[in-house]
Amino acid sequence: MRKIWLIFAQTVTICLGVLFVLQTFKPNLLGLSQKSITIKQATKQPSTRALDSYSQAAKKAMPAVVNIFTTSKNINPHREFMDDQLFKHFFGDQEEEPNDNSLGSGVIVSENGLILTNNHVIETADAIEVALADGRKLSASIVGADPESDLALLQVEAKDLPSITFASNDQLAVGDVVLAIGNPFGVGQTITQGIVSALGRNHLGINTYENFIQTDASINPGNSGGALIDTSGNLVGINSAIYSRNGGSMGIGFAIPISIAKQVIEQIAKEGSVTRGWVGVEAQNMTTELAESFGLKTASGALIAGILAESPADKAGLKAGDILIAINDRPVINSATMLNLIAALEPNKRATLSIVRAQKKLDIKILIGKRPSLND
Repeated sequence: MRKIWLIFAQTVTICLGVLFVLQTFKPNLLGLSQKSITIKQATKQPSTRALDSYSQAAKKAMPAVVNIFTTSKNINPHREFMDDQLFKHFFGDQEEEPNDNSLGSGVIVSENGLILTNNHVIETADAIEVALADGRKLSASIVGADPESDLALLQVEAKDLPSITFASNDQLAVGDVVLAIGNPFGVGQTITQGIVSALGRNHLGINTYENFIQTDASINPGNSGGALIDTSGNLVGINSAIYSRNGGSMGIGFAIPISIAKQVIEQIAKEGSVTRGWVGVEAQNMTTELAESFGLKTASGALIAGILAESPADKAGLKAGDILIAINDRPVINSATMLNLIAALEPNKRATLSIVRAQKKLDIKILIGKRPSLND
């Protein structure tokens, strides 16, 4: 009996070992299988690519953005004595050394070689070179510049260039996704992404005429004059300035909207300069305290603090203390919007200024004058 139990035990042990080996290495032979893991693989859907990628917008706009390199001569501290014969006797002829450190960006706005950039990028340049996205380098000349809006128009001798597409003037809204294209720190063409943080920024002390788009898309030195585009690849602004404590991006950048840029392009291309309307008033923003003192319900409008003698405003009968609330039925929010609205008016044409005087609304007809240039 003992032999039988021993044989039985050994047989069971061998069978269990065989079952373990089969289940581990050949489970299919026993009709058993391990649990399978199902991995979901996304299928390619070109129609929804725009939801998570801006590659098409970048592909459309980047060829129209250029790098700008300028050369200027360093100002010799002894320049005023360079023609003096005694100075030449001791120091010889003094040569001014070129400075090649200035660089920025620009946007091709015409297939015939017109390029828009910031005035501060080229204002001290003696020579300007433009590097196209396809690698070509071309010399550029200045068609005209407008320091008050910080815009300038350049010309290169080339045809059939890839030009940018302009977005509609009123298309942009706070929260929209935008892309900034330029040449930050000279590393090469770069694109960054952010949103429109605010519209109509002014009183920043950057330009005379300020109506900036504020964005958190990274804008760094070298981006000046580059393109701010929407997610369709259309131009919405020209990157112009940043708020920074260390010279780099801190998430607050400013771009000149295309509504201003188009006016400057058209006038410079046609006349070589920009002509703006002028009435000859000094204005300040309304405050809650001022509004209460004038008996107004809201603190909107621009308070006329002074009037230049013999100016269009003086001849039309405007007075200090008048509150300007609209120009040709377009509301005046503050002194900055007043300045921009008047600048857009055509000189020698009549306009209607709506004012509040002694708590009464008046409409005054005025003949718009031409704003004196900074050099006048």
